[in-house]
Amino acid sequence: MIETPDVLIVGAGAAGMMCAVEAGRRGRSVRVVDHARAPGEKIRISGGGRCNFTNLEGDRVERYLGENPRFATSALKRFGPRDFIARVDRAGIGWHEKTLGQLFCDDSAKQIVRMLTDQMAEAGARLSTGVSVERLERVGERFEVALSDGSTARPASVVLATGGKSIPKMGATGWAWDMARRFGLRVTETRPALVPLTFDPDWLARWSGLSGLSVDAVVEGGGARFREGLLFTHRGLSGPSILQISSWWREGEAITLSLAPDRDVGAEMRAAKVGNGKQAPHTALGQIVPRRLAEAVAEHEGLGGKLAEIGDRRLAALDAAINGWRVKPTGSEGYRTAEVSLGGVATDQLDQQTMAAKSVSGLFVIGEAVDVTGWLGGYNFQWAWSSGWAAGQVC
Repeated sequence: MIETPDVLIVGAGAAGMMCAVEAGRRGRSVRVVDHARAPGEKIRISGGGRCNFTNLEGDRVERYLGENPRFATSALKRFGPRDFIARVDRAGIGWHEKTLGQLFCDDSAKQIVRMLTDQMAEAGARLSTGVSVERLERVGERFEVALSDGSTARPASVVLATGGKSIPKMGATGWAWDMARRFGLRVTETRPALVPLTFDPDWLARWSGLSGLSVDAVVEGGGARFREGLLFTHRGLSGPSILQISSWWREGEAITLSLAPDRDVGAEMRAAKVGNGKQAPHTALGQIVPRRLAEAVAEHEGLGGKLAEIGDRRLAALDAAINGWRVKPTGSEGYRTAEVSLGGVATDQLDQQTMAAKSVSGLFVIGEAVDVTGWLGGYNFQWAWSSGWAAGQVC
């Protein structure tokens, strides 16, 4: 069976479904295929099941990474956070701001998926799940796409919306990048982003007692600086501040942790010495940072006995140990736990207004497959909505 839709969108994720809605509303005949059994699986599991669907600051282009982050400006300005919020409101989905402009559903992420699938149906877009692309090539003025359900589609436009490699258990692959390369598009270096960092066995053994401990922290590295929660794990470090810095960190580099960022640890320890010199150093330090961290740092710094027996210079050095702690990760947990991929189809290969490939008429690339990666906190969903919307106006 051969069908000739105007648009074939490969990938029923955030970007792909948004694109389908917009193209369908323009009267285009649209078919969306996805090899997963259900649409929007990343949406469903995101934000602990409540979907951090955008950020109030999601149109700030400086909060995106890539060879040319300003590429995202057009799409983000034309369809920004407040535009998507308006759609959520019209769908009757309750939401709240959690922190730092991050917006979550009051109830379930499934509401966002349902909103999109309902809008696709209303726009006449046909959704086919459990269907993968077996062959995609250009034939004359159209594309020819062989699908795993035995059908062949000859669309005028093809949209690559399958994302990157993050969370492979959800079926993520580098398919969009492979297809882009086959059509001659350049793909930048790709790597896991927004991902926990791992350490060598000696470091893990030394700090194993801290596993499960969470603290407010400032983390710096690669020219970036974030203040959010930090979590010690049995593999290394995680938490929002670490996920953020992972997008800037590179192998072989160190990062700096400040685990009591508003405190002068040395001064407070000297004051504690004057006030009660008989207490143990870790007891006084435990008034500044969590007890487990205080005990581990005191032991590592060789501070035993009574506080009165420790010189002021050594106490002053504790501030560097707590607020200038340089650590060198050995790697990351990889795509297995990465929230997104960094890198993708190079933006100089695409039109920033339409997301169309400059060298291949009718080919579009949107969402995570593009070399545009946002901060943690709803930015990557906003890029999906914005880029999908932009392509949907013209594909």
